[in-house]
Parts: sequence; structure tokens; C-alpha cells
Amino acid sequence: MVITHHGGQCFKVTFGDLTLVFDPIGKGATLQSVRFGADIALVSRNHPDMNGVAEVSYGEKVPFEIAGPGEYERQGIVVQGFLSQSTYGLPKGESAAINTIYSVNIEDMTLVHLGALIDEDLPKEARENIDDIDVLFVPIGGDGVLAPGAAHELAVSLEPKIIVPMHWSGLGQEKALDTFLKASGNGSEKVDKLTLKKRDLAGKDGSIIVITPNKP
Repeated sequence: MVITHHGGQCFKVTFGDLTLVFDPIGKGATLQSVRFGADIALVSRNHPDMNGVAEVSYGEKVPFEIAGPGEYERQGIVVQGFLSQSTYGLPKGESAAINTIYSVNIEDMTLVHLGALIDEDLPKEARENIDDIDVLFVPIGGDGVLAPGAAHELAVSLEPKIIVPMHWSGLGQEKALDTFLKASGNGSEKVDKLTLKKRDLAGKDGSIIVITPNKP
């Protein structure tokens, strides 16, 4: 499995001939939109910064779209979506929007993407159904999603093997990543892409890995 970061909350996960994407960036977004083909696209928040499904319909690939809570299975990939809240990018007069937390089982590993989460704890249903997290993608930018300190506390409480911060590149408050890493106090690793097999997780315990965003 290879995980690459495309800014904001967008991560592309490739394994074999299959490509899955979390929160593809759409046209009219704060960031430059992505442009690649995906087989499965997961959208946490209905906002251009996280909902560019059209932009990952490319060549022969037209993605199976998952954009809300529920249970899904596609091409051997099992996905669970859990209802939560976000206050990111709200239209005037609205106080909260639906955010979906995704738990994805791939190659005997569990990836959890918290989306544009504002809640400082997981909803009960998510807490009861998510465990043994291998890779946790957590928003840290504040301004409608978790602030760095709260993001770190939640991430640690979930006891993942690897923590990947997001919503700091192109989105979020200035120096959110520095604040998050300072709160961790345990050091971190920076990579251009994360290549991962199940055996690589041995000995990992809340390891923070910062994936540098790809340039458009």
C-alpha cells in the first residue's frame, strides 16, 4: 500500500491496480483541484475542499462514491461511515454540517479518516465499532475542525499505530502542524509518501508520520 498526500485532507491510497481517495479536492476549492483516476472516492464533508469526485473520474476510472454514513463493500474493500459534525466552511446562518468518519479495511489493515471533524470525542457508534486502528488521519487545523491540542488528545486516546496529521497544508491555521508536533513531544517522521505493509506496523505505537503534499 502506498499513501500520498495531495493537500488539505486529500490522501490517495494505491494497492495493486486499485486506487482509493479520501476527500478529493474539487473545482472552486481553496486548494488546487486534484486530477487523477480513482476506483473508490470517500467524501467526509460536502464542500469543494473535500468533495471533488468529478476530478477523480479520469481516463477509464469512474469512482464508486461514498459520501455519508453506512456500511459499504466494493472490490474487496470494506468501509464503515459514522455520522459526526463539522463547522468547517459553513454557509451563513448554519451552525453545523454533517461530517463522516470513515473506517476502511484494506490488505488486513484498518485506516481511519476523521474528515473535517470538530467533535473532541468520537460519537458513541464510532467508538463502539472502531478499534485496532493502524493508520489514523486526524485534522489539526482549527477553524471549523479540531484544533492542534484537541486533535492530539483525541488521536492518542484512539491508540492507533500511526498518526497522520492533515488539514494543515493549504487549509487550517498558520503553524498548526508545528503546534501539533509540539503537543506530541515525541518526535515525528516526515516522508514524501508512506509505503506500508502489515509487518511494518510491528513496534508502532502512536508514531506520527507527516506526509509531505505532492505538488500539483
